[in-house]
Amino acid sequence: MRVREGVRRNGVTIEAHETVHRAASLMEEAGVGSLVVSDNGAIVGIVTDRDLVRRAMARDLDPSARVDGVMSTPVISIDANEHLHAAHAMFAEHPVKRLVVTDGDEFVGVLSVDDLLINASALLADLVRPLTAETIFGQRETAVPATR
Repeated sequence: MRVREGVRRNGVTIEAHETVHRAASLMEEAGVGSLVVSDNGAIVGIVTDRDLVRRAMARDLDPSARVDGVMSTPVISIDANEHLHAAHAMFAEHPVKRLVVTDGDEFVGVLSVDDLLINASALLADLVRPLTAETIFGQRETAVPATR
């Protein structure tokens, strides 16, 4: 499976000059926990709900403060066409919960650790289904063809 297929939600961007209040509002509207921060189309950071709490609210920052003042950098990104195993390796290597997914210079979305867990559990469920049926209903031998 490719990284592009593992992304469960469309990514949302915000311009670097926007406010932390606008960032929080966008997250609420879109139902996401992070926004990719761009400056004239270039990805310059990522701001998460945790960033807003720890770097803005906990420090009593004015809601009109710029989002680029609380964003996380550098951005850890992965190519959309990489295999999902590469994302596992990147999460193991970097202490982040989200990877920005790109295709060349184009922003595709955000892959989260949660996305990987959901994908892994779906794969495990597919593997367990036949075993569960066998356990519940008992193993059935296939009929042996009659011989003359």
